[in-house]
Amino acid sequence: MRVSFLVYGVLYVVIEMVGHQLDAIGWPQLTALDVATAVVNGLLVVAMGIAALVAADVLGHRWRRWARAWRVEQARLAEEQERAPITVRAWRPGRPALTAGPAPTPYAGHTAAGTHRPGEPYMDPDFLDQHGRLL
Repeated sequence: MRVSFLVYGVLYVVIEMVGHQLDAIGWPQLTALDVATAVVNGLLVVAMGIAALVAADVLGHRWRRWARAWRVEQARLAEEQERAPITVRAWRPGRPALTAGPAPTPYAGHTAAGTHRPGEPYMDPDFLDQHGRLL
């Protein structure tokens, strides 16, 4: 129903434009070329109007698609920012670093048989003095 009203409206505008141009020329001097010119001018105005409507529709679709993609990207960035770790600066000064202790001295222990040799199990001399008792 709406399309039929639109077609009748466009047809009415074209007929009015053609009639106005023919009236401006005058009926006694009217030729076939003048009629063709008036019809082409009327249809050109209609074609330009349709082209403007189609361009507005295409740009509207493209803008909506761009806006939807932009909203999706913003939502993805917001979600990514929520999952990122939060860095916090301490307001107190940091603790001083631990210093290295003194270097350990190598142990030169003695066994019952004499000095301890590397690679041999160590035997405590006090252990041997207990007559084989562990407790």
